[in-house]
Amino acid sequence: MKKLFITSAILAILVSCNNKESDKQAVSETKTENAISNEKIVSLNGAITETLADLGYENNLVGVDVTSTYPTSVKQKAKDLGHVRSLSIESLLALKPTKVFATDKDITPEQISQLENAGISVEIIKQDYSIDGTKNLIKSVATTLNNTNYESLDNKIDSDLKNLKSISTKPKVLFIYARGAGNLMVAGKNTPMEKIISIAGGENAITEFDDFKPLTPEAVVKSNPDYILMFDSGLQSIGGVDGVLKIEGIASTNAGKNKKIIAMDGQLVSGFGPRVGEAAIQLNELLQK
Repeated sequence: MKKLFITSAILAILVSCNNKESDKQAVSETKTENAISNEKIVSLNGAITETLADLGYENNLVGVDVTSTYPTSVKQKAKDLGHVRSLSIESLLALKPTKVFATDKDITPEQISQLENAGISVEIIKQDYSIDGTKNLIKSVATTLNNTNYESLDNKIDSDLKNLKSISTKPKVLFIYARGAGNLMVAGKNTPMEKIISIAGGENAITEFDDFKPLTPEAVVKSNPDYILMFDSGLQSIGGVDGVLKIEGIASTNAGKNKKIIAMDGQLVSGFGPRVGEAAIQLNELLQK
């Protein structure tokens, strides 16, 4: 009888301890949920916006930049603040955010000071256009919000990249940025486009210069790409494939002769956000057609 009493007492203590732990966990989860619900976030970078949405903060977004096109529902919930180069701090402040996320390429030190002087937390995230860089961006955004549920995003990237197929002879790819036939730029070295082309199994056709430069017929002919890569919107702005073939120099290239013109969603292929694996797979498949 005495043993039974002691056993019952121990069980009672264990149950009590478990209940207390459960209560603590419930309180902790409630605090986290409250913290999330109270945040009002502005994101000035498409990759950061995608990351925030994937981490469960889409409903906390009150303002986004022009590159924040995914998920598409974001623009229905948050104010479009336009391009960061013409960002109106007054319009941003009017949204009364508690946090502003951006990369060091998206916002100036003066703008950061203005926001911080208004009592807003500004989170500057480093963006490196690589797979590891994307994972670091995801981790930085998550840890800033005390969120530890980001590993699934990394795992999705790794899982996607396993589906890449090796291309025996790397095709040369020329990326053309277009905003109408009168505004054409090509991507050189150390650009997001060079990086994603390389990950997908191709090689950038331009090796003579860094960054983006205006397209010239001489550079196009000299690079002699096997494929022309463009954003969907860019291809549309110059009248589709026929418009590309009318660009001086293109018809003389392998890409022009074989009509190898690829168009992809701009944010997907250049954003280096959580969908970078998807972008690489899609481009990899298109470079084999």
